[in-house]
This record gives sequence, structure tokens and C-alpha cells, in this order.
Amino acid sequence: MKLTELLLEELDREAQGTREALERVPEGKNDWKPHEKSMPLGQLTTMVATMPAWLDMVINQDEIDINPPGGPKFKPQPWNTRAELLAQFEASLKKGREALQATTDDHLLNTNWRLLAAGKVMSDERRYVGIRDGVLNHLAHHRGQLTVYLRLNEASVPAIYGPSADEGKSASGEKEEKAA
Repeated sequence: MKLTELLLEELDREAQGTREALERVPEGKNDWKPHEKSMPLGQLTTMVATMPAWLDMVINQDEIDINPPGGPKFKPQPWNTRAELLAQFEASLKKGREALQATTDDHLLNTNWRLLAAGKVMSDERRYVGIRDGVLNHLAHHRGQLTVYLRLNEASVPAIYGPSADEGKSASGEKEEKAA
């Protein structure tokens, strides 16, 4: 099996849990955060929704500076409704899938991608490592943060890698809602 096929399968698996978490984000609480040092819910949710599109950046650009000296800082597109948020996610997922489908294993294995912050190299690694660490694992990390935010806002938490306190899985693998 090709590396691109393996990465597409992993993206699809992660997309399901991500979609289920995003479907539960409470509207009207974009400024809420659990601690003064924490990211606001709206910013975290936008990051989670748009991370699949980062695949395009890692595949098709040689580097990105997340805080370019003298340059504009990234401003995510705000959302007001869950429908807008889910539309951002689906567009991001489509862009990421298309980038993976259009690349080659040779490109992912034999060319590097660099992440910079204010001109300083934070990482310089083969593209497939950038995809695994900087996109897919990073997505799982921030989606995990999002599930904590969901819990603290009394929203149900989806069963992503196994049962949650709100959902279990039946013996057939089908999700089942737990009684309150």
C-alpha cells in the first residue's frame, strides 16, 4: 500500500471523530475559555475545523512562518453557527484530501518541509513527518482539548477512540447513547 493511501485512510478515520466533536460545540460561546491562559473556544474550534487543510500547505509549500517578522499574523475565519463551523471543516477536509491525492510518496518521503516562527526554524523534517506530527497528531491533540471544553460546557462528548461517559459502543461497534 502506498504512503498516500495510508495517510488518506488515517485522515478519514480522524475526520469522523472530529466531525462528531464539532457537531456538539455550543453556539454563542466563542469567547469562553476554561482559564485565562487558555485559548478561547471559538479559536480552538476553528483550529480543529481547519487543520485538515494544513495538509495542502505541508505538501505544496516548502515552509511557513507562523509569525513572520513584519508580516501579518494568521487570522482564522470566524464562525457564528455550527453550520458555518461544519462547512469550514468539510471544505478543509476536501482541500486536505485533494492535496494528498495529488502528491506522490516520493515527494512525501524525500523532500523536507520547514516550520518557522519569527524567522526561527522550529522544525525541518520530511513532509510525511510534518503531516503525521504537524497535522494529524496535532489535530488529535487539539480535538482532545476541545472535548474537555465540551464537557466543561455541559455538551456531550463523542466516543472517538473508545467509549466516553456520554456514549458507549455496542458489541457490533455501533454507537449507543448512554442513559443520563
